[in-house]
Amino acid sequence: RNTRNSYFQATARTFLKRARQSIEDGDANAAQVAVKKATSFLDHIATRGVIPKKRASRVKGRLNRQLAALS
Repeated sequence: RNTRNSYFQATARTFLKRARQSIEDGDANAAQVAVKKATSFLDHIATRGVIPKKRASRVKGRLNRQLAALS
């Protein structure tokens, strides 16, 4: 279980890194796709109990706020 959770957390960090990078680059379409993928994955691992649901919600909110500021 520890190995599986580590994999999920590492993958989540990768999705978040891609989303943040696309927001920094200023490409609205790519950023929107990346944020959607990251949000979906965060929901998935929160449902599985890898991370707390409130943490997933907080991270998603911050990402969406950054995306909205880009537009």
